[in-house]
Amino acid sequence: MHSDARASFGLRLGAILGLLFLHLPIALIFLYAFTTEEKSYQFPPPGLTLKWFGVAWERADIWPPLYLSLKVAAIATALALILGTLCAAAMTRTRFFGRDQITLLVLLPIALPGIITGMSLRSAFAVMDIPFSTWTIVLGHATFCIVIVYNNAVARFRRLSGSIVEASTDLGANGFQTFRHVILPNLGSALLAGGMLAFALSFDEVIVTTFTAGQQSTLPIWMLQELIRPRQRPVTNVVAIVVFAATFLPILIAYYLTREGHETAGGGK
Repeated sequence: MHSDARASFGLRLGAILGLLFLHLPIALIFLYAFTTEEKSYQFPPPGLTLKWFGVAWERADIWPPLYLSLKVAAIATALALILGTLCAAAMTRTRFFGRDQITLLVLLPIALPGIITGMSLRSAFAVMDIPFSTWTIVLGHATFCIVIVYNNAVARFRRLSGSIVEASTDLGANGFQTFRHVILPNLGSALLAGGMLAFALSFDEVIVTTFTAGQQSTLPIWMLQELIRPRQRPVTNVVAIVVFAATFLPILIAYYLTREGHETAGGGK
């Protein structure tokens, strides 16, 4: 009994220490968004203030990267929802030679390190003489966003009985009607979760963006530059809180949408 109690205490202590190791740095980011010290990270902070939120709101250099990040994430998510769903339908509803190999190729972008994906895309754009633009960033983000949606859609397709599609056909529905009234409602929560995860991951992507953005700056790239050459350190932490909220909330919602089923909720990216 005593041995079990000691083991239980040890496991709880280990879990607590692991959580502190993971989340204490995030808590420090929040703390230093309120510090009165502008140039250094003094601990404990000499004082707390809300003024940096107002300063961040007035900083004109923050808004263009924010708009670009939102635009890229929205377009990449839309592309991922369309292509990821179609790809999942093809992989689960049909059987053909080489299907397993194609599935591996579909999943490969999420397994590759971001720097490999970024270098590959940059080389491809150079070979095809494609200038850097918003669309090159979108294409870079879509490579892994498609996989996120695909994983969630495949999991739901596998739970979807083929008999309901056959019943819809027997009742006279054409392919579009079957998709709209039968398949899409059953995929709804999985696609919503996949879309939210794709948006969150696109919004805070740094590595692939670095290779595909050219002279443009998304919000995470702006933060990286501010960390290297800081003007007002607390402002960077304020922006980090915004990025945290923009990524954490969609992921949290996606978790609650998929926790009762077998959706992959992102596949580990």
